[in-house]
Amino acid sequence: MKPIAFSREETAAITGRLQTYFRDELELDLGALPAEMLLDFLGREIGPFFYNRGLYDAQAVVAAKAEDISEAIAGLERS
Repeated sequence: MKPIAFSREETAAITGRLQTYFRDELELDLGALPAEMLLDFLGREIGPFFYNRGLYDAQAVVAAKAEDISEAIAGLERS
């Protein structure tokens, strides 16, 4: 599977949030390079868990909609 690649703008936004979190919650100064390294790590090691959860959730929505369609079609049957 192809790794997720963020644009420069997305990377800047995400690393900015990481830096803010580290500063506000952990009282640690996280530089730009360590923030990007952390983003790479999270994407590589933890990201697949979130990605797969998103797939499972999307699959559940599609299955529910397919069931709705099947019921609607069944409702069109004539005796």
